[in-house]
Amino acid sequence: MRTALPTDPAVVRLLRLWFMGILLATAALLVSPAHAQLRVDMSGVGATQYPIAIADFSGDPQGMAVAEVIRADLTRSGQFRLINATGVNLSVETSINHDEWRGRGADYLAYGSITQSGGQYNISYRLVDALRQTELDGVAFTGTEKELRRISHQIADRIYEKITGVRGVFSTRLAYVVQKSDTYELQIADADGQNPQVMLRSKHSIISPAWSPDGKKLAYVSFESGKPVVYVQTLASGQRFPVANFKGNNSAPAWSPDGNQLAIALSRDGISQIYVINADGSGLRRVMRSPLIDTEPVFTPDGSSLIFTSDRGGSPQIYRVPVSGGEASRITFNGSYNISPAISPDANNLVYVTRRDGAFRIALQNMGSGAEQLMTAGPDDESPSFAPNGMQILYSSVQGGRSVLAVVSVDGRVRQTLSALDGKVREPTWGPFTN
Repeated sequence: MRTALPTDPAVVRLLRLWFMGILLATAALLVSPAHAQLRVDMSGVGATQYPIAIADFSGDPQGMAVAEVIRADLTRSGQFRLINATGVNLSVETSINHDEWRGRGADYLAYGSITQSGGQYNISYRLVDALRQTELDGVAFTGTEKELRRISHQIADRIYEKITGVRGVFSTRLAYVVQKSDTYELQIADADGQNPQVMLRSKHSIISPAWSPDGKKLAYVSFESGKPVVYVQTLASGQRFPVANFKGNNSAPAWSPDGNQLAIALSRDGISQIYVINADGSGLRRVMRSPLIDTEPVFTPDGSSLIFTSDRGGSPQIYRVPVSGGEASRITFNGSYNISPAISPDANNLVYVTRRDGAFRIALQNMGSGAEQLMTAGPDDESPSFAPNGMQILYSSVQGGRSVLAVVSVDGRVRQTLSALDGKVREPTWGPFTN
């Protein structure tokens, strides 16, 4: 008989935080395309918008598709205003009339050429500054037809970085869990929700996916053995193994910055406590001893400390402790319920789930000043994760009665919703830079 899970959001979170519930499961491991892409809806624009024209890439019919992916990427960032260049035929050998493009309102112009031979595509692109009349970037790529979308994302990343000075994240990936009826799927997809693949399909819960720093592995929690167990799976091969399968509950995996260790929460001694374990499952070490529940550890970017959730002060709050152990210090002081911490790549900001007036919302706190900004309105937002450039926050949300993924820029101005057409999508985590 299957154990029924409660549906009240507050109860669900408390059960997850306290590691309650045992689900009987049998998982089938496979790597296969998912049936539906995530649909992206966007609202808002950035405080600064760069006017840019993206011409169709000349030389092959695929050039239009390449340009469309680049346009869509830059538009989703909210930081670019597209100047119409659809149908304009430019090649990398074309002499650019900077005054003409400036007259059209474009400060920047991106264009390129694409040719195909023997199933291989050669893509060359250029980016020019029409105001300064200079070339900012030019590079060539080679790939198959299946790789054209990835190459388009890489070009968009280069454009974003050359103009904003910040590395782009369009070619990164997301991991998340989709629930379809009584089936759970751990999926990965491109940052725009395209090309989803199923990494694991199970009859029961999968939670807490976490990317390795090199983007080649995922750690996650599966309930298939009758209790939560932490697995590590290699994405390319699909091979996996249980890295933490101790007595009691094993949960909340988080990778160290060098990828050699995982921080985990174990109840092997009767109450949830924080441990560090080598990525191969050896060398288990308890970080500290607490009389109350400690859970959800994450490494700081320099690897020296762990940020974690604990009720040691009487209510769930977020704390910090050296990886080597020692005294923990409290970080969050606004509100009586703060859980699920994630820290930005530059260590300047902390994001977490907070409960305010009965609603679960995403909050952003400056690590230096302690100033807090509520990023979402709730009522049911969870699992925040920073983009690898720190400019956006990915989280799961219930909107209009549907479970979706959402993205908000750190200034709160630009918002995206990524919704699955055939299931509930949750437990998101943004993958690292991989090139």
